[in-house]
Amino acid sequence: MMTALSLIVTGLGLIFIVGSITVIITDNQDSGRKIAWILLIVLIPVVGLLLYIIFGLNFRKAEFFQARHKDFIHILDNEINSEVKDVLFGHSHENEIEERYRELSVLSSRGRGMTVTSGNGIEIITDGKRKLEALIEDIKNAKHHIHVEYFYFRKDKGSRIIKDLLMKKASEGVKVRFIHENIANIDIRPSYYNEMKKAGVEVVRFTNPSRFFLAKLNYRDHRKIVVIDGKIGYTGGMNIGDDYFFRWRDTHMRLTGNAVAELQCSFLNSFITSGGRIDDDINSYFRTIPASGNKGKLIQIVPDEPDKQWPILQMGAVWAVQHSRDYLYIQTPYFVPPESLLQAIKASALKGCDVRIMLPEKSDTFYMSPANRSFYQECLEAGVRIFEKSGNFIHSKTLVADDYLSVIGSANMDYRSLELNYEINAYIYDRDIAAANRAIFMKDMELCTEITPESWKKRPFYKKIFQPIIRLFAPVL
Repeated sequence: MMTALSLIVTGLGLIFIVGSITVIITDNQDSGRKIAWILLIVLIPVVGLLLYIIFGLNFRKAEFFQARHKDFIHILDNEINSEVKDVLFGHSHENEIEERYRELSVLSSRGRGMTVTSGNGIEIITDGKRKLEALIEDIKNAKHHIHVEYFYFRKDKGSRIIKDLLMKKASEGVKVRFIHENIANIDIRPSYYNEMKKAGVEVVRFTNPSRFFLAKLNYRDHRKIVVIDGKIGYTGGMNIGDDYFFRWRDTHMRLTGNAVAELQCSFLNSFITSGGRIDDDINSYFRTIPASGNKGKLIQIVPDEPDKQWPILQMGAVWAVQHSRDYLYIQTPYFVPPESLLQAIKASALKGCDVRIMLPEKSDTFYMSPANRSFYQECLEAGVRIFEKSGNFIHSKTLVADDYLSVIGSANMDYRSLELNYEINAYIYDRDIAAANRAIFMKDMELCTEITPESWKKRPFYKKIFQPIIRLFAPVL
């Protein structure tokens, strides 16, 4: 009896192993990752299979996107009016971008992506207190709706202020919709959200593409979005929490104009796909400015997610790095870049571009500092200048290049943001905004120490050993 049972278990195990290896071989991941996963599954089958289900499954297929988002796609195609569609998906403003950058806008709009918008106002926020104050004021003044989507929405002082305001506005009859990321906020009890629901807030838990519970652990909604009355939008690096409001150095934006419609589109997609409902006219949630109105700033909102066919944010980052000529300044708390981006950064420096990367001197987690530093050696050898900021932890995710292109958003320069997470960035095509972002970078440099090739060679021996080891886990950090 036991022999027969053993044979059945062994046979099923072999079927799972062969099936998994077949899936890996036919996937469009790079060959190095395929070989690594196959070796892991062959050498330690049970553990290898579990790790592959959690960290290795690839959802970047058109059919996944179409199936997951079918309800929202139906609304886009059948219920949103032509004026809103033109703002979201028309290409009438691409010729206003400097010619050199137009193909970046086209690239970023592929796969049902949104295009560049005009008529925008932007306030760059680098002080968490300013974000809190502005957000409080805008929420208080809301008349029609408030839409909120955050990776972290904590239970501390600043978070409770926002939560109480949302509940108050809901009780006054304002439509308040709230998306919470499940895994990141696992320490938040259901009662926290039930209290919001009782006050009239429509709360949904973000859902990701996997039907496997374990794989759900790996795909996070890392976006930060607020839309108020379709007129005001917030996005960038700051979550809702006291670290972001009072302690850390971060970069966020308050937007007005047609870019807010694109933030709205992204939020509604997540809300409906996660099980939320919009029972009234969906067009009432968009406030668009006619093309004949104030031109304002040219902004393109670019969401990305692991079930889109193409890793648009990664491709856009590679494009921006490759096409930088004079300078390229990057701020990121986590620098664990995919190979394509790493090679582009080194190539940009090698061709003579002034490439600078600013990171925190001390990370918010024990493993990210050595992970970041595991990439220093080859970057320094290529001529990339690396700066570590002391003082308040820098959580900012920005890029500015050649006095024209600025990128501000939720995505870090790491594998998790560019391959696994749900992210959203704003591409800003404007010389004044680029000058402002460059000035912010230069101001932050006053609190930085430059890591030179000479100083890097003097690091302790144990760090030289540990950093390459932690780099092996880069894709899952």
